[in-house]
Amino acid sequence: MSSHAADESPALEDLRQAADWFAVLQDDRVTDADRRQWQRWLDTGPRQQAAWRRVETVASEVSAVSGPVVRQALEARPAVSRRRRTVLRAFLLAPAAGLAGWAVTRQAPWQEWTAAYRTDTGQQRAWTLADGGQLLLNTATAVDVDYSATLRRIVLHRGELLVTSGHDALTPPRPLVVDVAAGRLTALGTRFAVRDQEDGAFRVAVFDGAVQVRPAGGAPTRVLHAGQQASLRRYGIDAPSDAAGYAVDWQHGMLVADGMRLGDFIAELARYRRGHLACAPEVADLRIVGAYPLADTGRVLAALQATLPVRVRQPWPWWTVVEARAPLR
Repeated sequence: MSSHAADESPALEDLRQAADWFAVLQDDRVTDADRRQWQRWLDTGPRQQAAWRRVETVASEVSAVSGPVVRQALEARPAVSRRRRTVLRAFLLAPAAGLAGWAVTRQAPWQEWTAAYRTDTGQQRAWTLADGGQLLLNTATAVDVDYSATLRRIVLHRGELLVTSGHDALTPPRPLVVDVAAGRLTALGTRFAVRDQEDGAFRVAVFDGAVQVRPAGGAPTRVLHAGQQASLRRYGIDAPSDAAGYAVDWQHGMLVADGMRLGDFIAELARYRRGHLACAPEVADLRIVGAYPLADTGRVLAALQATLPVRVRQPWPWWTVVEARAPLR
């Protein structure tokens, strides 16, 4: 991942601020001035926008899955501060659509909800396309497929996919494209992956053949060849790098770490787990090795706690932090 993308990742403080704003906007006493101030905070930069999307995701998941459990936990902790209690209740009450009229999304959320091909958090699924091609979706992914008389079109609304192009029986063959918010990818007899990086960029990795990458904003196109990867943004394409760094072990239900930073590992594992999962800065640079099953994130966290000087703390059913077991020297 480029340093640019890393700079746009939300920090814990960004998440705290996003949670506070979420509580303010859920309050019955919210004013137009509050909304304008929230919008100014949101417009500060990509980290704030990423934090806001993360809070909305947690809120919708908790509302749909963990509401009764968390509600019991709330009532059992009378010492919780009024603000924190307000934040937690806001999570419970948040509608899946987010804050009507105020949520920041790249596209209409109903496009994700009604997508023909979907996976839940932690799930991977595969389909055979009409032309014999293969479509594999990673965790929390939403895709539509539209094969018309002139075009074989796949639309990635959210998440990550791995596609292997098939042989089109029509003459002339229809182009196979993957459309994302940042542009269009045209397959040139290929196997490639596309991942929504949630910062406005999409990571494209080519394993066979080639892919033509065209930014939506009109910047010049670029052809990525087998063994290359790059980030596509609306107004440009990052310089290609070696695709060996793009992990596709998820297609086998595994997360493989070979000297990976614990902070990076936890950030990746969080994609496969409902709720919030974070790594404390003091242990983020620990290195880990191993192959871990994505279907059981609880088992993975238990293994980390058993083999590293860390503990897994879960103050709420939907909020998990990996932190130092004892002060590190």
